[in-house]
Amino acid sequence: MKVMIVGGGGREHAIAWKLRQSPRLTELYCAPGNAGIASLATCVDIAAEDVDGLTAFAVEKRPDLVVIGPEVPLALGLTDLLRDADIRVFGPNAKCARLEACKSFTKRFLERHGIPTARYRVFRDKHELLDHIGLFGFPMVLKADGLAAGKGVILAETAAAARDAIEDMMGKRVFGAAGDTVVVEECLEGTEASMLCFVDGGAIVPMESAQDYKRVFDGDEGPNTGGMGSYSPSLLIDETLEDEIRERILAPTYEGFKADGLDFRGVLFIGLMLTEDGPKVIEFNNRFGDPETQAILPRLQSDLLDIFLAVTEDRLAMQELRWSKRRSVCVVLAAGGYPGAYEKGKVIDGLERVDGDALVFHAGTAAGADSRALRTAGGRVLGVTALGATHEEAREKAYANAAKIRFDGVQYRRDIGIVKEV
Repeated sequence: MKVMIVGGGGREHAIAWKLRQSPRLTELYCAPGNAGIASLATCVDIAAEDVDGLTAFAVEKRPDLVVIGPEVPLALGLTDLLRDADIRVFGPNAKCARLEACKSFTKRFLERHGIPTARYRVFRDKHELLDHIGLFGFPMVLKADGLAAGKGVILAETAAAARDAIEDMMGKRVFGAAGDTVVVEECLEGTEASMLCFVDGGAIVPMESAQDYKRVFDGDEGPNTGGMGSYSPSLLIDETLEDEIRERILAPTYEGFKADGLDFRGVLFIGLMLTEDGPKVIEFNNRFGDPETQAILPRLQSDLLDIFLAVTEDRLAMQELRWSKRRSVCVVLAAGGYPGAYEKGKVIDGLERVDGDALVFHAGTAAGADSRALRTAGGRVLGVTALGATHEEAREKAYANAAKIRFDGVQYRRDIGIVKEV
């Protein structure tokens, strides 16, 4: 089968790596891809946001399946365009993509269907929001309503910090149109966890759990990022808690999709806060999480292409998902200054020293002008994933191999996989 992947980050590299293991795969394209994906697929120089260009290329090549990785093309309606061209797609349509592209839409969905989440209020006027500083107390959780590359959430510890954040979001528009509407939420106390689910017209099936690390510095300090590391399975989600999540969150979410006419087909990423009152939903995403995918897919023993096809054909309930009992840890190597301003083009050294059983997923890389020297090309540059019989073994291997890779300004957290009690 001929498959086309849309995207060019670590998530897409992990998907390409897993798809390459399918005996049914004959040809693989990736747009735009990156230097790591280029060893697995034919990379096509079309941006993931160029939905017209992607559609034209797909119409020309007629892939048997298109897998959409990032959130932006989903929100822009790429799935709808491809389906109109009679091309099979793994990824939700634009109506369903609002679950990530519009936080207020999701909060109303959760409230309407009785799904546990934080209290909230939506503001569209800066001055009205300034009049409600401290709503729900401090820290004051301020979320840009639209897509902001995983960086649109600010926890303001004081009234002054809240005023500054509101001015940045609604005055200076640092997140563009995404911050024209702001959702204020109650700050939930607990530990975050992630659950990714395959969804089609007949079932919602959770994958193995994972733990994500959003803050840039150790100890969950500093600004939010797209994710600085992950591990799977989560050490905080046991069988009892998983059953509770299925009953209180997954089941009503799926029934809510049906009631609201949301024909969701793809991956639903559920960001959770594990609180003393039970698990509560922080956010929905419409696609594989990144870097969670880099920790989860190496543990998947089933054929990923078969799963994708089953979702597009409403056969998910009949699909067996088999998982390795081995544990995984992924450490993200980022550019100096990320998630703020950072430089590109730094030479990457040491990949040849990485152990053969460790995986290196490229997120922001590009080949140098001489096609030999690999260089940085993004904020998150590489994800180093290791598997082990125990969590501790996987963590040790991931960090041992991360230390072998060098580029000017490299930064990464040293506490991925260190678990604290809820």
